[in-house]
Amino acid sequence: MVCYQDNEDGYTQLIRFSSGEHYEEIKEDLDNLIRLGIHLESITTDGHKSILKAIKNALPDVTVQRCLVHIQRMCLIWLTKYPKHIAGQELRELVLLLLKIKTANDQLAWTRALEQWYQYHKDYLNEKTYQPETGRYWFTHKLLRRAYQTIKRALPNMFHYLNNPKIPSTTNGIEGYFSHLKNHLDIHRGLSLKHRIDFIKWYVYLSNEK
Repeated sequence: MVCYQDNEDGYTQLIRFSSGEHYEEIKEDLDNLIRLGIHLESITTDGHKSILKAIKNALPDVTVQRCLVHIQRMCLIWLTKYPKHIAGQELRELVLLLLKIKTANDQLAWTRALEQWYQYHKDYLNEKTYQPETGRYWFTHKLLRRAYQTIKRALPNMFHYLNNPKIPSTTNGIEGYFSHLKNHLDIHRGLSLKHRIDFIKWYVYLSNEK
C-alpha cells in the first residue's frame, strides 16, 4: 500500500495498492491530489528514486524533506556496527548524530564535520581495485562509499525542517500508522488477499472518521 498522509492530523488523503513504488503511479497519485484541491507545502519521503522523480515532475515547487531515519538506518547497515577502519568509525559517529540536529548551528557544525571527514579520507574512499586480466575495476570500499554518497545526494534536502517546524524530519508518523495497521491485520492473518485489501480500506476510512 502506497499511502499519502497529512502529518499534522494523521488524515490519509489517498492510498494505492500496487506491486511497488512505480513512477507512473506515484506521478498519477500526485496529480490526483492536486485535482482534489489539496495544497502541498512539503513532502517527507524515504527518498526512493521513483518518488523523487514523480515529485520533481508533478510538484517542482514543493519542498522535499528526506527522512533522516531512513538515511541513518541505511548508512548504519552499510557501515556495520563495528567498522574496522577509522574512516568508517568516524562516519558512523556522524551518522548517529543525525537525529540530534535541532538548530541551524547544529546543522552547520555537522556539515562542516562531514566535509572535514571527506577531505581527510577521500583518498581512502576513492581507492580502486583492478582486475588486470579484464581491465575492470571497482571501488575497494564500496559500502563506505555508498554510505557517504547517500548522504551527499540527500544533503540538499535533509534539513528543511529547521526552517519550517511544520515539516517533519522523519516519516515516523506514518510508520507508526503502518505498524498499528499490521498489528490489526495479524489478528486476521487468514484473510484472502481481496479481504485483506477490503480490511485495509475500512481501516483507513474509520481512522479518518476519528
